[in-house]
Amino acid sequence: MKVVKFGGSSLANAAHFEQIIKIITSDEERRAIVVSAPGTRFKGDIKVTDLLIKYAEQTLAQEDTAAVEAEIIARYQEIAAYFSIADSVMEKIATVIHGLKSKSFENNDYLMAGFKARGEYLNAYLLTNVLTQLNLPAIFMDPKEVGFLVSDVAQDASVLPKTYANLANYQNETKLMIFPGFFGFTEKGEIATFSRGGSDITGSIVARGLKASVYENFTDVDAIYSVDPHMVKNPQSIKIMTYREMRELSYAGFSVFHDEAILPAIEGQIPINVRNTNHPDLPGTMIVPERDFHPTKFVTGVASSKRFAALYIHRYLLNKEVGFTLKLLQILYKYNISYEHMPSGIDDLTIIFDRKQLNDTMVKEVCDEVNDTLHPDQLEWIDDYAIIMVVGEGLQKSPHTVENIIRPLSDNEIELHMINQGASKIAIMLGTKQSDADAAVKLLYQHFFANNQIDS
Repeated sequence: MKVVKFGGSSLANAAHFEQIIKIITSDEERRAIVVSAPGTRFKGDIKVTDLLIKYAEQTLAQEDTAAVEAEIIARYQEIAAYFSIADSVMEKIATVIHGLKSKSFENNDYLMAGFKARGEYLNAYLLTNVLTQLNLPAIFMDPKEVGFLVSDVAQDASVLPKTYANLANYQNETKLMIFPGFFGFTEKGEIATFSRGGSDITGSIVARGLKASVYENFTDVDAIYSVDPHMVKNPQSIKIMTYREMRELSYAGFSVFHDEAILPAIEGQIPINVRNTNHPDLPGTMIVPERDFHPTKFVTGVASSKRFAALYIHRYLLNKEVGFTLKLLQILYKYNISYEHMPSGIDDLTIIFDRKQLNDTMVKEVCDEVNDTLHPDQLEWIDDYAIIMVVGEGLQKSPHTVENIIRPLSDNEIELHMINQGASKIAIMLGTKQSDADAAVKLLYQHFFANNQIDS
């Protein structure tokens, strides 16, 4: 059995519905379908999810919501009319939309989750009816009835383990199973949504629960590329890569998945196939377990992110002081701040943060407390910080890996703040100035992909 997920751009209108139905029916192994809410149909259009957010905000502000309700319903009506779907289906969709503003929710976070989730819920319901109309037996997999249970966090839920046991009950289902992505139900019966990439997460969970042979994730790109196509024209596509390569690259900005979205599939050792809805005959990119994987290149991909900042601490004989790092971590714990990396030397220590979790006031307070508690000889907050990831299972094959990475950068006078190789030896992390990051990525791509084969 294959689990197939379609994103919002693949479900934006009736023509897109026709395309995904062709994809579904072209392979009899595609039995479980996970759908997003309708996305944008053209430049300047608005996603249904964004319309639902607007509806929720107007409801909270006690404003007139008639116009936005009508706009949301019209998106589904356009699709239903094209396929001559029974009036009763649209009546139910309209009733659900109109009824949202009068429903009671535990708090405003759950209200927002409840509104947003209806985009996926109604799209899955509509697709089920379209397939049935076309004499393709299908069943709407209502998350509440299926037992798709998530944690009690309104807009940042995580799946509960018992969900997998509940999904396993449907492994022998003969009809096409249509799942709404993005949300589940808490054990209290409230709708809670995932955070980023919600439908990707649902697809990954369903694939694990049904023990799928492959999790096919259809999107709007032909494959995952070795570098950001906005940075390098016509980069090489990646035919096959490992889970851990994908996670390392996602961390540094690869936008096809954020790294948490594929964790359930990884835990279930389910291969993931990223493909293009508009070019379904292309093979896309396979993401597979590390076992039995044999790399053909030193480097699989190069990525960068400019979302970081760093705190540099210098203190003479820092390495001799017992409890120095403990005191530092206690300060971060006090302010509920997590750190990304902490490279250190004999007298120096750098703590790298995701800048999004700190505001300017927090930065000042943390720096003041570090000064007062640890009495460093030098303390510097560095906002101008980017991280570059050079990733590839093949990096383990060469004793000259670090040299090969540093040389093209040093030859072009790009300064490195940090070099860090993980224990897995499949990724090298570099710290640079934000202004140097794009140039560094381009140089590394040119260096490795001009002659990137491993000697046999």
